[in-house]
Amino acid sequence: QVHLVESGGGLVQPGGSLRLSCAASGSVFSINVMGWYRQAPGKQRELVARYTGGGRPYYEDSAKGRFTISGDVAKNTVYLQMNSLKPEDTAVYYCRSFLGDYWGQGTQVTVSS
Repeated sequence: QVHLVESGGGLVQPGGSLRLSCAASGSVFSINVMGWYRQAPGKQRELVARYTGGGRPYYEDSAKGRFTISGDVAKNTVYLQMNSLKPEDTAVYYCRSFLGDYWGQGTQVTVSS
């Protein structure tokens, strides 16, 4: 069993920044196969960024150049640094472990003036 806990969401003005954290714990997991998804009201959940350890991370097109995914093996934590936030980034953000397909509970990000 893998337990994922997200944090760092909140209300931010357009153009602002937030850093999301996903702390992982459990029997078998690897932060090198984890990613961030988001789901806006009335929309399907979509992959925003995928961490690959030392490899090239994946970013959804709208996240490229604004979001950065990173990981800290010692802390079993994956981060999503989000800069230049836009109202369309408003969503619940979820952390996912692709190994075993585990999900966190989600953290709300609201971008509004």
